[in-house]
Amino acid sequence: MADDSQHEHTFEGTDSGASLTYPLQCSALRKNAFVVMKGRPCKVVDMSTSKTGKHGHAKVNYTGIDIFNGKKYEDMSPSTHNVEVPNVKRTEYQLVDINDGFLSLMDDNAEMKEDCKLPEGELGETIQADFDEGKDLLVTVLTAMGIEAAISHKEAPKGN
Repeated sequence: MADDSQHEHTFEGTDSGASLTYPLQCSALRKNAFVVMKGRPCKVVDMSTSKTGKHGHAKVNYTGIDIFNGKKYEDMSPSTHNVEVPNVKRTEYQLVDINDGFLSLMDDNAEMKEDCKLPEGELGETIQADFDEGKDLLVTVLTAMGIEAAISHKEAPKGN
């Protein structure tokens, strides 16, 4: 028999295996769609297609705004090539508490999430102010490419 110690493997645990991005042909890209630009998840705000030149491919020029920090990016790609599209997930949580700049959030299954930062700037200030007034708030959290951020909030509807 062969030495069995060489066949013993240790497998580390990982996440669900869902990909952070998926490929899409550049010509199928549309305005308001999501795309990865310079390694960041962006929303396409403007795009134009140039005609096929004498050397081949039509080019697509597109402009996107980072969905997390608002930076503007521009890129160009042949229309037949693939671009990366981020898997973007939008989830609504009920705000339970705010501790040391982090939001305590609860989803529909009563699961707690306490690792989401209070946004900086005006949005964070309004969330804090409305919470301090005792309002029941729903916070929308956007997740893409391992980054997540609270992007909006609204007052929770009153129960009957």
